[in-house]
Amino acid sequence: MLQHKKLIIFDMDGTLIDSIGIWNDVDCDLLRQLTGRDHDPAEVQKNRDSALRRYRQDPDPYKRYGEFLAKEHGLKEDAFAVIALRYEIAQRHLRTRIDYKPGVPELLKELKHRGYPIIIASTTKRMNMTIYRTENENIMKKAPIDEYFDGFYTQEDVKETKPNPEIYHMILAKYGLRPEDCIVFEDSLVGVEAANAAGIDVVAIYDQYSDKDRAQIDQKSQYQFRSFYDVLKAIG
Repeated sequence: MLQHKKLIIFDMDGTLIDSIGIWNDVDCDLLRQLTGRDHDPAEVQKNRDSALRRYRQDPDPYKRYGEFLAKEHGLKEDAFAVIALRYEIAQRHLRTRIDYKPGVPELLKELKHRGYPIIIASTTKRMNMTIYRTENENIMKKAPIDEYFDGFYTQEDVKETKPNPEIYHMILAKYGLRPEDCIVFEDSLVGVEAANAAGIDVVAIYDQYSDKDRAQIDQKSQYQFRSFYDVLKAIG
């Protein structure tokens, strides 16, 4: 799987870190504060995924997501107020609740020991990555990002987000590599499709929040694993 690979690329949310459910909690907390009632997390995730896919070419897709929420729920707040409150709620979750998925610290240490360059290619915002790097004690104690990764790229580094392959094309050009020189770890269908479009082999890591797309993820990825401990076993 890793033979002849010159660069290993990891997605962040849902792949390295257990975070998709956190974003559902953030949006459920947000809507509870704004509407005064509870909302179904599965429906919240479905609406968020749909909105962000629809607005992925927009200069500020999260502002558009705020507009969507305001209109969808008949809120008196405008998009800026909605997103400002979402940001405030999210910061608490990102600092204290986010953690690596089981087996990630062990895999990162093994890859560094073997001398593989490893980077992050994520659609998360740079400010979220800064929190993970400098304020999240779970991540900092187990495998600090700045210590184990040779670089990271976020939403602000590209014009279009996954499933558009722009972030992967940018990385290939930056490092002067061919698609076959790299391998990507992804959890979601949009991530797998982005890597496919860039011609890079994909390792699909299981995440429960992508179960609805499981058949397509398995079909479009070259390798599939239930956990990072299984990846460690596979690479010996």
